[in-house]
Amino acid sequence: PRVDADVYLAPGSQVVGDVTIGPGSSVWFNAVIRGDVRPVAIGRRTNVQDLCMLHVTTGRYPCEIGDDVTVGHGAMLHGCRVRGQAMIGMGAVLLDGADVGELSIVAAQSLVRVGFKVPSGTLVAGVPAVVKRELTQAERDEIMRSAQRYADMAERYRKHLRAAQTRPAR
Repeated sequence: PRVDADVYLAPGSQVVGDVTIGPGSSVWFNAVIRGDVRPVAIGRRTNVQDLCMLHVTTGRYPCEIGDDVTVGHGAMLHGCRVRGQAMIGMGAVLLDGADVGELSIVAAQSLVRVGFKVPSGTLVAGVPAVVKRELTQAERDEIMRSAQRYADMAERYRKHLRAAQTRPAR
């Protein structure tokens, strides 16, 4: 892996193989990023939250995540592209060849099917995910606030917090 010096890798996170993570990004507790058979590229100020899985498809699809992206808790991204300033909701699944446009939101628990293109500036939701509507300006602004909040939190964790030492129960 090629991980910028100021990336926060939380305890328990696993980053293996051909993975690049840009400055200001963070990978949270027990997230897994596997670039074992194709590359995974993550941009600047992107947060991959707790329990996420990012993987690739042998010989076909890498995983590309742009700048200022929030990938919510427990999301699974497989061989897909998420362009900059997008938000992937908790528990969402993005399959091979999916392409999420800039300033878009994939709602929590949605399934973005193989090859589906999420238009820029839209909200998609459902199983399978379909375009619901254009994003409001407030939603667009929240995408950037989320990326900044996680960049700030990662900096606090890096400077001030240590993993707790656990003791066996008696």
